Amino acid sequence: MASQEIENLVQALSKLPGLGPRSARRAVLHLIKRPETTMKPILAAMERVQANLVTCDICGNVDTQDPCQICVDPRRDEKALCVVEEVSDLWALDKSRLFPGKFHVLGGRLSALDGVRPEDIGIDKLIKRVERGGIDEVVLAMNATLEGQTTAHYIAERLENYPLRLSQLSHGIPVGGELDYLDEGTLAQALRSRRPINSD
Repeated sequence: MASQEIENLVQALSKLPGLGPRSARRAVLHLIKRPETTMKPILAAMERVQANLVTCDICGNVDTQDPCQICVDPRRDEKALCVVEEVSDLWALDKSRLFPGKFHVLGGRLSALDGVRPEDIGIDKLIKRVERGGIDEVVLAMNATLEGQTTAHYIAERLENYPLRLSQLSHGIPVGGELDYLDEGTLAQALRSRRPINSD
């Protein structure tokens, strides 16, 4: 039987995504087994992040500086902007190193059921960024959910009168995916997004 303090730590960790009670208990046991090499560095890193954590006023990214490192990076294409729902989406796309431009985090998606309206997320801030000029392309990288696609459609309507190229991430069959394992929605989107094969 663990002490209440250790049990509280297990319960706190079990609330993290991907960690249930058993995984949290294993993580805690690993931490307390070698506190000098595991627990202390993690505690120090968490304290530093907590002390310096800010939200970028330009794009909505979470960083320890404002503007964030992405916004101040001179190697990035100022004319290309990728719009995402959440910071986790930004981090996933940025990690791929496939998008050379900058980002805009909405901080959510439109949802009539949850009462999330356009003014509740960063759509107006996005429009103001576009209005300032200098952006030639906006990529809508919304998740392939009903709410994500509704959000993308709404943003596309708001941006249709601006002189820029508007594109959306393609959704469909993942690399290595087998048709009989895919759900109907993924297959339908793959069929709608089909493209011709150029024959030489």
